[in-house]
Amino acid sequence: MTTETRAQGLFLLDRHLADGSTRSALRRDVLAGLAATPKWLPPKWFYDEAGSELFEQITRLPEYYPTGRERAILTERADDIAAVTGASTLVELGSGSSEKTRLLLDALRAAGTLRTYVPFDVSETALLAAADRIATGYPGVGVHAVLGDFERHLPLLPRIGRRLVAFLGGTIGNLVPAERARFLAEIARGLAPDEAFLLGSDLVKGTPRDRGRLVRAYDDAAGVTARFNLNVLQVINRELAADFDPDAFEHVALFDEREQWIEMRLRSRRAQVVRIGAVGLEVRFAAGEELRTEISAKFTRARLETEYAAAGLALARWWTDRGGDFAVSLAVPVRHEVDDRPRSGVIDGGVHD
Repeated sequence: MTTETRAQGLFLLDRHLADGSTRSALRRDVLAGLAATPKWLPPKWFYDEAGSELFEQITRLPEYYPTGRERAILTERADDIAAVTGASTLVELGSGSSEKTRLLLDALRAAGTLRTYVPFDVSETALLAAADRIATGYPGVGVHAVLGDFERHLPLLPRIGRRLVAFLGGTIGNLVPAERARFLAEIARGLAPDEAFLLGSDLVKGTPRDRGRLVRAYDDAAGVTARFNLNVLQVINRELAADFDPDAFEHVALFDEREQWIEMRLRSRRAQVVRIGAVGLEVRFAAGEELRTEISAKFTRARLETEYAAAGLALARWWTDRGGDFAVSLAVPVRHEVDDRPRSGVIDGGVHD
């Protein structure tokens, strides 16, 4: 662990990713994913500085409803979340947007319990920016940042006070089912009996018209999501001395009815060979061949309850936006249901249409 003093304030930084480890992880993923049939890459490699900025643009697009729906739920329910959990520490997996973070921090502070904020991210740039924002904007709140990968470093999260662990933005949908099972089980193992897990999840939409709206959220008219998708090729070019030509690929988004998820892909416009110098790999693409870069699974309440139960968690609260597009749910370790009666009489735990 290192303690880093910055102009905006003082905060602790746990560095679980050594210098060069991120590039090594990218090498492993590229070797595994581009040698597979069909080809794939994990979505975490979208988020270099350029990709993070493009994603922020995506969240402001008219087609991309999840951010606004989740924000609406948190605006309405942050005080309830604070009352139910009584948390003194907010742990945020993925250094999320300042606005959503502040909704939770403000509610916990108003409830008189807030002491510490723990942002956790694989991107050092995003992590330090989040730590700076909160250290500056919330004097008196301790900030303990953690640089790590949630596939490996969740057991190393600081155990400070009574924690609320938040995983927002629908990012849970980027994990395939086996990854989700491991992730949720790790969360369950790490929670103390009086702690809770707050999850944002996009919901299944029921009609063909809704399916079209889902796809448009990942294939906007302005082409921002296409640039975001193609940017992963630039990341590999820069970090692994590859010669991807982004103009030789096109962005594809579709809904898989069987899996109930959106897939983002890159489709090769022509037959081509890509050389990745840092790993000594030549990758052949046929004309029309697709490389999967992301899934975004959609959920029902029943599906999430089942996955929570398999992981050792129990659904304690469930809130949706008025249109039923998105859900924020609160889960607790099995046999330790949240008892909010001493703290609040306003929580109904129902679905809000």
